[in-house]
Amino acid sequence: MQAGLGLLRLSPRAFWAATPRELAAALAPFGTVAGEAPARAALIALMRRFPDRDSSN
Repeated sequence: MQAGLGLLRLSPRAFWAATPRELAAALAPFGTVAGEAPARAALIALMRRFPDRDSSN
């Protein structure tokens, strides 16, 4: 939201109407496009390091 509303100065209506692909294309010149998704092993390591906590406990 910060990139869309602040950096790109989109109106809220234009921001919420944009698709993820459109936002990524608009942000590409700023170098803010994310890389590839983490490999499965890296994701599992992150999940072990930062487990979800059950809020009912």
